[in-house]
Amino acid sequence: MSTRPLRADARRNRDRLLEVAVRALAADGPGVALETIARQAGVGIGTLYRHFPTREALVEAAYRSELDRLCASAPELLRTHEPDVALRAWMDHFVDYMTAKRGMSEALRMVIASGGDPYAHSRERLFEAVTTLTAAGARAGTLRDDVPAIDVLTGLSGVTLAAGTPERRDQAGRLLDLLLEGLRTRR
Repeated sequence: MSTRPLRADARRNRDRLLEVAVRALAADGPGVALETIARQAGVGIGTLYRHFPTREALVEAAYRSELDRLCASAPELLRTHEPDVALRAWMDHFVDYMTAKRGMSEALRMVIASGGDPYAHSRERLFEAVTTLTAAGARAGTLRDDVPAIDVLTGLSGVTLAAGTPERRDQAGRLLDLLLEGLRTRR
């Protein structure tokens, strides 16, 4: 198997396929036609199969792509926002990620049944992102330094379980505000 980097056009096609796949799998489940995903991405079915030889490979790559996007957003948010504001924005991204993951759950179960492990390293990556954000807030004096990152992740998971659907997005935002308020330092 070649490890050459993808050409720019091939990378764009792959990224577009993943973006469309996440939406389609979350909305329509694992039965969505791969031809539909290819068409919506503006590529042929052969291009889809060149990048993802099986449905399971596409599902796993789509999930990992969303995880990568979420985790990579933490340092970027810190470059452009104060740490507490960056954490709150990341929390919104987390709810969106979990909502998409919930919609993809049946497709992800198919990947696991076929021997894949889409969740390998997920927890560690999420833990690292939250630690980056909360540690920056503690250094800036805006966030408490006595709340473990795992507790923040557990709270975020609770918010998504309680209100992590598109219909309840307003409630999720209010709950995230409450969670952030509990993480702020008292001056």
